[in-house]
Amino acid sequence: MAQIQRVAVLGAGVMGAQLAAHLVNLDIPVLLYDLPLDKGPTNGRVLQAIHGLKKMSPPPLVELERAGLIEVANYDDHLPRLSTCDLVIEAIGEQLAWKQALYARILPHLAPQGWLVSNTSGLSLEELSAALPEDLQTRFCGMHFFNPPRYMALVELIPTTRTDRDSITVLESFITTRLGKTVIHALDTPNFVANRIGVAATVITFHQAQNFGLSCDLVDDLTGPLLGRPRSATYRTADVVGLDILSHVISTTYTQAPDDPFRALFAPFPLLEGLISAGALGAKTGAGFYRKEGKTILRLDPMTRSYVPSGAKAEAGVKACLEVSLSQRLACLRASTHPQAQFLWAIHRDLFHYCALNLAYMAPSAREVDMALRLGFGWSLGPFEQWQLSGWSEVAAWIEEDRRAGKTLVDLPLPDWAMDPQRQVVHTPQGSWSAARATLSPRLSPPWLKRQHFPLRLLGEGGSTAASAGRTVAESEAARLWTLDEDILILTLRTKMNILGEVALEALDQALTEAEGHYRALVLWSPDPHFSAGGDLKGFIETYTRHGLTGLALAQERFQRVVQRLRCSAVPTVAALQGYALGGGCEVSLHCTRRVAYTETNLGMVEVNVGIFPGAGGLTEVARRAGLRALAAQSPLQVADYLQEDLTRILRCTVSQSAQEARSWGWLESGDVLVPHREELLHVALTQALALAESGYAPALPRLFPVGGVEGRAQMLAGLVNALQGGQISAHDFEIGRILATVACGGELPAGTLVNVDYLLGLERTHFGPLLATQKSRERIQSFLETGKAVRN
Repeated sequence: MAQIQRVAVLGAGVMGAQLAAHLVNLDIPVLLYDLPLDKGPTNGRVLQAIHGLKKMSPPPLVELERAGLIEVANYDDHLPRLSTCDLVIEAIGEQLAWKQALYARILPHLAPQGWLVSNTSGLSLEELSAALPEDLQTRFCGMHFFNPPRYMALVELIPTTRTDRDSITVLESFITTRLGKTVIHALDTPNFVANRIGVAATVITFHQAQNFGLSCDLVDDLTGPLLGRPRSATYRTADVVGLDILSHVISTTYTQAPDDPFRALFAPFPLLEGLISAGALGAKTGAGFYRKEGKTILRLDPMTRSYVPSGAKAEAGVKACLEVSLSQRLACLRASTHPQAQFLWAIHRDLFHYCALNLAYMAPSAREVDMALRLGFGWSLGPFEQWQLSGWSEVAAWIEEDRRAGKTLVDLPLPDWAMDPQRQVVHTPQGSWSAARATLSPRLSPPWLKRQHFPLRLLGEGGSTAASAGRTVAESEAARLWTLDEDILILTLRTKMNILGEVALEALDQALTEAEGHYRALVLWSPDPHFSAGGDLKGFIETYTRHGLTGLALAQERFQRVVQRLRCSAVPTVAALQGYALGGGCEVSLHCTRRVAYTETNLGMVEVNVGIFPGAGGLTEVARRAGLRALAAQSPLQVADYLQEDLTRILRCTVSQSAQEARSWGWLESGDVLVPHREELLHVALTQALALAESGYAPALPRLFPVGGVEGRAQMLAGLVNALQGGQISAHDFEIGRILATVACGGELPAGTLVNVDYLLGLERTHFGPLLATQKSRERIQSFLETGKAVRN
């Protein structure tokens, strides 16, 4: 089957519009359809939806301009254009009759080998498929994205009994590598896997909160980060999702899963239904379980149905239970007599109970359950992982003991497989337990999994890790030098947030020497969420305190030298970027031969926030690039025009909200590669490094470039004066901006003067130390080190 090149999305509601946005974010052509308007522009519904994308938070578009890349269409005039699409995603309202009616309408226009998929969150795919002709039934399935689709990693793929299992691999490959998502295969059961379990966890929490008399703000404090779950926890998540939507998903389990042993718990929940009847649907209406008045957050009092001050917190003794090792947490909670601890044990116990009783009917194996909670709901551990980690047999015995004591929400024994005295785990290197098949279900190994050297694995699954994979070349507490193929050397830092202090720079220096002597390329990559949060501020201050400006200048010169080696290395250097690449981390990345960036990478030179400027070559690099652009445009006297936007970003500490945005700035260059799936980043970085080496790589010869000169500096200072007089920046910000303009424009040289990199690096050193030594800059740094926030002095 041909690869998927062009996509149509049917339905310009919130989900459909955001799906279209995610597709154009990744340069995939997309048509967005909806009903035509009777009055006004025929495509008004779609145009309004696209306009709404620009106002949403978090932003579904990586750049607002990409909204114009979504092709607008309606069902009356543009159905023939569906024949150009390899994939059609239906994302209209959750009504079986509506979907089937739309299918009948579009059938004559679908591409002969194209796929039709439904983004339904819980309707039966078998029933939807029944209305389709036989040949299309083989190319139909469920493809359930999670909201917001740009940010949520999970996609549930739900084949029917007639879906072609061989061809569906094309879809899975597209979802994984092109859309950057992780697929789990779900059964065609009500709410599938993630919503079935996630909403069950919510319903259980609602009931136990009521049983223990706990307020929603206290429950949210207990069930958020303290449990390794998102900050929105339970009730805030309900408000964000929308109480009407939550109620719909809950009712789907109640009405469509009559055999669910916990079915009675999914009956209409009076407090929830009362809020919905009152029009309090959560965040979208301004009130739900919480309401905001000014800066004050109020929470619902379930007894009076009025809003009262919030802010209840977990008791210290309960928090202490949550801070013990994960393997001991449940034992500590169960042993405690505190109601908050008993509540937490109860919601774990009842969720384990629910998962065990329903596993055979709702998921192919325990693996899909845990992956769904991790990826679809942001939990650090899935329910089976936590059960297994806490001691399977012991926890099973506790559940049975509580059941016999009448404490569980449902009086049904655990299934035999869960009570098997020989059972210690459900996740093993050989596979995860399938209750339906009564055996371990091996983990699938599709071809694209080879692109993921270290895919997400559950506790007990085993597999190689970045800490031990390959062959170690050199190792220290600060870094590991290693190789997977003996051709390319990989540097992985081990400092907190990959901070670039003295030991990290020594490791980078060593890596460059080793790579030039024995390898074909060097890749900088980290298994951590972030590339690097920047230079070592604490180290800068300590160096200045101990050795004064002379010592600080020497330390800065070492930093600059190592960074310049990345550009001048005899072998190609590739930075694999993800998460934060800030400050010194951004400077390092800009000097590599090439960058391979996860699409959600945040780049920025944010040093001004702490009272300094990019002094490891970052300011020099933006000036060099501006100068070369001016030369290419035959405008060497107008360098300042090319430099202005970069200096403004540096002064304002602007951070890109995506790799695409950083590319629009020019900080990621045209040859740099963007990767939608984080776990494919290392693979692509290695292939890019090898491609550079195979192409006969040699570092570019150094070139002179023009600077903006005193004229360019004056131009920039005029803008700074206006900002200062308008109260937009402080006097110290103005002084930093003056130094930025002085260094980047070449000091006292006339506009258009040709300089080399070393000249500007020297200017960086001249101004960096004295600026750091000022009281206001040290106040900013000290505040940041102590609180994580810099004062705006």
